Amino acid sequence: MAAEGFKDHFSTVAGTYANYRPFYPATLFNWLATLSDRHELAWDCGTGNGQAAVVLANHFHQVFASDASSSQIDKAIVHERVRYQVAVAQDSGLPERSVDLILVAQALHWFDLPAFYQEVQRVLHPDGAVVAVCYGVLQVEGEEVNHIVQEFYGQTLAPYWPPERRHVETAYQTLPFPFQTIDPPHLAMTTQWNLSQLLGYFRSWSAVVAFNKAMGYDPVEPLASLLTPVWGEPTVTRRMNWPLGIRAGRLA
Repeated sequence: MAAEGFKDHFSTVAGTYANYRPFYPATLFNWLATLSDRHELAWDCGTGNGQAAVVLANHFHQVFASDASSSQIDKAIVHERVRYQVAVAQDSGLPERSVDLILVAQALHWFDLPAFYQEVQRVLHPDGAVVAVCYGVLQVEGEEVNHIVQEFYGQTLAPYWPPERRHVETAYQTLPFPFQTIDPPHLAMTTQWNLSQLLGYFRSWSAVVAFNKAMGYDPVEPLASLLTPVWGEPTVTRRMNWPLGIRAGRLA
């Protein structure tokens, strides 16, 4: 069950999402920790399975991690300093001026932005910061493999991506962000995956869920048939690279 008014693209794949989504680099969290002298409370808004929240807990005394999807919260990573709650972005229930850092990781494009920004104004401490992070289109090591992946993303799935996806492709630069700008570092998210891990990641995509619902079959199956002959041995891992888009700011 999702919170009222939330367009839920991921509850049906919450387990896959938890198992196969990549992790943000430690350098991102080290930088986030420098944005406020206070480290009492961070809010990970749109936490998903909590992968960012548990790392924030290394830098803040307490992390409040909210998501509108109860299925995502049910799969979240348990941590003693992370408190999870099902809640929409614009209604956190947090006290006024209580939050030292607000992080939105790969979720800002789903929000009711005017309402969320009003909530940011309410709960963010005057010395705090709000940061939105997204990761762009995956690039896979190996020209032939990457070509197949790009065709899958940009052609096979093109009609099935939600319209909000375009904001990720433009690194959130086209979204309003009414805060005093903080210049972010240039970062990327990387990992080494075998083919099975990559296919699991694809199955967590909202467009794959929509394709399956519309067409009645999993589009990752024919993709696997294309990738298997050019991948190499099943145990072979390849480098995955996602550019990170970051918008950061303070209260005006």
